[in-house]
Amino acid sequence: MRAARYYGKLDIRVEDIAVPQIGFDDEVLVQVMYCGVCGTDLHEYTVGPIVTCVHPHPLTGATLPQTFGHEFSARVVEIGKAVQDVKVGDRVSIMPAIVCGRCDECRTGRGHLCRLFACTGLSAETGGLGEFAVLKEYQVAVLPDEVSDIAGAVIEPAAVAAYGVDRVGVSGGDFVLVTGAGPIGGLSALYANALGAAQVIISEPNPERAEFARKLGIGPVVNPRDENFDDVIMELTRGRGFDLTVECSGTSQGLAAGIKYTRRSGRIAQTGLHTKPAEFDAMMLSEKDLSIVGNWCYKITDWPRIIRLVASGKYPIEKVVSSIVSLEDVVTQAFDVLIDPNGNQMKVLAKVS
Repeated sequence: MRAARYYGKLDIRVEDIAVPQIGFDDEVLVQVMYCGVCGTDLHEYTVGPIVTCVHPHPLTGATLPQTFGHEFSARVVEIGKAVQDVKVGDRVSIMPAIVCGRCDECRTGRGHLCRLFACTGLSAETGGLGEFAVLKEYQVAVLPDEVSDIAGAVIEPAAVAAYGVDRVGVSGGDFVLVTGAGPIGGLSALYANALGAAQVIISEPNPERAEFARKLGIGPVVNPRDENFDDVIMELTRGRGFDLTVECSGTSQGLAAGIKYTRRSGRIAQTGLHTKPAEFDAMMLSEKDLSIVGNWCYKITDWPRIIRLVASGKYPIEKVVSSIVSLEDVVTQAFDVLIDPNGNQMKVLAKVS
């Protein structure tokens, strides 16, 4: 089969490898349909290895080269003897987290914080940028007819976005700021809107991404570099500031904006991953009695809920997909395009099968 394999910094090769085989009774073999390219993949590509494994992973034994891809939809082609939740032919979305099930975090329902956490497509035998992948039964969730294969490949980032918003809790009537109009920012805005926020405002300096964000049809998209930005924010929030901010840019500027423009006793979710220490005004954080929460991944049991919300039409996650490329062209038309700071893409999927 064909697969996009990561060997190291700026080295991804689309090559032939053997089709993986089921090795345990609780495993499922799937044929991948669509797979998204994630910001984590891009970090690995440009400055890695980071979370990909130079040495064998303690849970999975995986080492480089790694078949990339952890955001994907697929069709079940074979199941192990003990599998009950899916059958051959089912369309599924993949929850890529691999957990030990034995540590305190796993045993108390916090599998996303597993001490031996691994991830299909980053630290496992297989990944979604290969034509076939092997998963544990708990990693596959059936897609209803209302959810397309394309949307199925966006469930994973949609779950990331939802978890960040849920961590600070949107109530009906809230004013919400989303900093950064990348895929997670766009999905966070869509989710906050689905929960009943009175106004969702996206802050994005890149004009191409800002224009794409406007097409989501949620609310105003503003440029934080405009000299009248303060006045615009006060006008849009009726002088009160935001009830909560979802910081998705992973920058000091985005976090600083959240602290500055969130109202007193408001809440900030740090969803974007910072690749270096952030600088912010800690005194303002105290003076305004703000709460900042970090979020990592998602609840690993959340796939059925997110899928139902998408199926209802309330969470239109396909809107963030900006282009679809072939697996053969995924390096040049996805990775290389997405690392361009002036690029115009939001979420790029590879059509794998």
